[in-house]
Amino acid sequence: MSSSVQSPSQTEVSVVQLGSHVGARVDGVRLGGDLSPEAVAAVRAALLKHKVIFFRDQGHLDDAGQLAFGSLLGEVTLAHPTVRGVANANILPIDSEYGKANSWHTDVTFVDRVPAVSILRAVHLPPYGGNTVWANTVAAYEALPLSLRALVDGLWAVHTNAYDYAANIDELRIGGVDVKTEQYRKEFQSDLYETEHPVVRVHPETGERSLLLGHFVKRLVGVSSTESQALFQLLQNRVTRLENTVRWQWRDGDVAIWDNRATQHYAVADYDDLPRRLHRITLAGDVPVSIDGTRSVVRQGDASHFSAV
Repeated sequence: MSSSVQSPSQTEVSVVQLGSHVGARVDGVRLGGDLSPEAVAAVRAALLKHKVIFFRDQGHLDDAGQLAFGSLLGEVTLAHPTVRGVANANILPIDSEYGKANSWHTDVTFVDRVPAVSILRAVHLPPYGGNTVWANTVAAYEALPLSLRALVDGLWAVHTNAYDYAANIDELRIGGVDVKTEQYRKEFQSDLYETEHPVVRVHPETGERSLLLGHFVKRLVGVSSTESQALFQLLQNRVTRLENTVRWQWRDGDVAIWDNRATQHYAVADYDDLPRRLHRITLAGDVPVSIDGTRSVVRQGDASHFSAV
């Protein structure tokens, strides 16, 4: 299924749907800071509808162009609240040299102002593997039975950047992790953040309800640790059902943009020890709001430097 719109230069922007619940490829767009307002509007509309959109053949784009394009969609944040050792303050290298983010998550949910949008550009890809999978958290909520909705509509969860990496260490490696990976993880957790978010948030642009979960969840509020883990896994399984996902096979020159308020994603670590590097920027979002209008609450840490209110 595809749709199209004309920009003033008569370049046709074509949106090709990739699945019934999530994902579309956008053709006819040369990303950059000079994109027309009509083309930007078409990109934004496709993003809100399909949750994650993909662009082929953007090899002309460099860091500056990625930032210039991102600025047309919103306000670019710092690269990360804690990772400071990067060449550009606004660009986070997703580099396999420092570990692999192979767990389901929504970006930076441990702060109060969760990024609205993430833009990821391929820089160096392995010859095989290294795909990324996205899941639609709006569709996951909408598919819940009414009895489960009644349960989760009032649930809250504590999110933290003190993620339990130890639970995912490869036991076959002596020492668990190499020095570079360990240093990166220590920097990731150098400042501790904890924020209490509603499990069901209301999307500020579409009004849709979505499940706000992922691997930064430390626990659910108001239930025992055993019940918290059981409920979390039940809801996570709903999010990551294969029918609710789209898998993107990266090629040189590819760019992916996702609505971070309506998705989770997972980078598949199936490329052995080969190098893989992508550059990510995020756009500032607002504080999540529950169904009854209650805003998320900071428990620890001040992330005001990361993203504007």
